[in-house]
Amino acid sequence: MVVDVFTDVPLEGNPVAVFMDAEGVSTETMQRVARELNLSETVFLLPGEDGAHHRARIFTPTLELPFAGHPVLGTAFLVAKRQSIDTVRLLTGMGVVSVALQRRAGALVFGEMQQPLPTWGPFDRPDELLAALGVAGSELPIEAYDNGARHAFVALGDEAAVARLRPDMAALGVLGQVGVSCFAIADGHVKTRMFGPGLGVAEDPATGSAAGPLAVHLARHGATAFGDRIEIHQGAEIGRPSILHARAEGSADRLARVVVGGAAVIVARGEYRID
Repeated sequence: MVVDVFTDVPLEGNPVAVFMDAEGVSTETMQRVARELNLSETVFLLPGEDGAHHRARIFTPTLELPFAGHPVLGTAFLVAKRQSIDTVRLLTGMGVVSVALQRRAGALVFGEMQQPLPTWGPFDRPDELLAALGVAGSELPIEAYDNGARHAFVALGDEAAVARLRPDMAALGVLGQVGVSCFAIADGHVKTRMFGPGLGVAEDPATGSAAGPLAVHLARHGATAFGDRIEIHQGAEIGRPSILHARAEGSADRLARVVVGGAAVIVARGEYRID
């Protein structure tokens, strides 16, 4: 199955391929299939443990991730539709992630996941990062957050500065397995682009695992307040416009919850022959 995530319009948002029954498929084959499909992420579902409906293994074209946002949300839409349930629990490498689904006239229209709480600290190579992006500096401290995927955040002055970025992908790739999220905020709306050559993804259309930490980052540095819901726009520059909703609850000293939500639409189903 293929689901376009963080959109309700087919062929927009971020596509994820989900193999609904991957029991017996080797890790090597999972990685090779993810490379073959060449999407930002591909999900393989296994029987659930620890109260989860399923265990979800998530692969980029080059590596397995403990957690990623749009694969979890897209998979939850599929499981909810198949099992006629409104709460889906998926076991990831960061523990069980719960996704609450909303319906309108019986159809699934929105999902909201409670993400693993991130850790954070200063990014250790800020000068190299700025040089690779081709920008002079960041409006907020350059920090890296980790919730199973690692993201560094660079704040630019306005949306136009984000849109005209033309980063040196080779130089970004040297920085390792980190996604680089460049953003600008105005009136609670955020425009962002995420570059992840070190993760096997040049530019991502919609990055759910970065959306939650971005809400934390903004609240920690006073650009928003804890509890505020932010609307994130991403993907327009690569023809995949996406909308993500995120909020961080608690305080800088005591982070309580990080929630990310959005729509999704099923766009394909079929059989993949790998035997």
